[in-house]
Amino acid sequence: MGDYNQAVVLDAIRTSGPVSRVELAPLTGLTAQTVSNVVRRLLDAGLVSESGHAPSSGGKRRTLLSPRADGAYAVGIHLDPDSAMVVVVDLVGQVLTSRRVRLTDPRDPAVVVDQAVRAARRLTARAEIDPARLLGTGIAAPGPIDGRAGAVIAPPNLPGWEYVPLLEMFGKATGMPVALDNDATAAAIGERWIGGRRRAGSFFFIYLGTGIGSGIVLNNTVLHGDSGNAGEFGHMAVEPGDRLCHCGSTGCLGPYCNPAAIIEDLLARGGAGADGALGLTGDPADLHRDWKLLRRAVRAGDPAATDAVRRAARRLGQATRGAISLLDVSSVVLGGEALRGIEPILCEEIDAAVNSTSVGTGKRDIAIERSVIGETVGAVGAASLILHGNYAPGWRMLTDG
Repeated sequence: MGDYNQAVVLDAIRTSGPVSRVELAPLTGLTAQTVSNVVRRLLDAGLVSESGHAPSSGGKRRTLLSPRADGAYAVGIHLDPDSAMVVVVDLVGQVLTSRRVRLTDPRDPAVVVDQAVRAARRLTARAEIDPARLLGTGIAAPGPIDGRAGAVIAPPNLPGWEYVPLLEMFGKATGMPVALDNDATAAAIGERWIGGRRRAGSFFFIYLGTGIGSGIVLNNTVLHGDSGNAGEFGHMAVEPGDRLCHCGSTGCLGPYCNPAAIIEDLLARGGAGADGALGLTGDPADLHRDWKLLRRAVRAGDPAATDAVRRAARRLGQATRGAISLLDVSSVVLGGEALRGIEPILCEEIDAAVNSTSVGTGKRDIAIERSVIGETVGAVGAASLILHGNYAPGWRMLTDG
């Protein structure tokens, strides 16, 4: 109970701070004496600091409390099909240093783990942090995952990875605590941790990278599901269609809205390929290059590229409307590296789909917002798995068994 109360108070300071001891009692539901005792422990542990005083209201000025950035650190590793993004994050969510590692052999999990861990060691040395305050390493990986075993199971964007016990592999390689989650859920956890009061409560997080997924936060708690795979947004049925999803069905959102699918749609309509104005090849090996060219064309106002993104965004809006109706959340948050340059179109179409119906307009409009973290949301979310697992009330990561 003492650890739980400490997590409750620290979370309140993070999301509401700077805040006084007097204000913490009603915020946490704890007695003033309990708050005082917990704050003393947090100060002694170096997790919070007295950061000033509130304006005087006639009596003694109240001392304000804030989290200490150097109170704790975590490493975050986001695995993509051909690269790994590695970050070192402090207690308040600042990225101290980061590096993108190009994977030399993405089909070999042992090589991937070795490259990522070596990069993480170099980054922590460069950051010159106190090793005693480095809590562990979080891993954000493409799903599906086996949540109980800490393994990924045949992720479609990582061919050759049939059943990979990443939790065990990273644990042995780092010699420190490790947490694992799918990348979209990890991103949502990072958004909740770092977003503070802006992300308190409930929200639906849409993640767009090589694939598409989502994270669900209800009343400050992330939903994992029985197997750890809640939020497989790419399998939402949006229309009868002929594109086969890797799940074996047709009509799923993913095959119409991921970057490769949008490029395919654009090329099928002509005028933008290798012989066209945009120089796209459509070769899977050129996916990152093609996607960058397409996003650049959207920013420049190219009508063909804009229409291709808008068609996908309308399907995304349709699926989001269904998710919002089911979950009854007040905001939708978009994040992921693949979003740069196309966020305005996606936000516009999702807003139109959600808020033009009674789902949004019955009692309130649903806010459509961009991630507070930005492009590194997957890696920062991975680091947040560790921070949440240690300091957030009621949150226990997969390493707890």
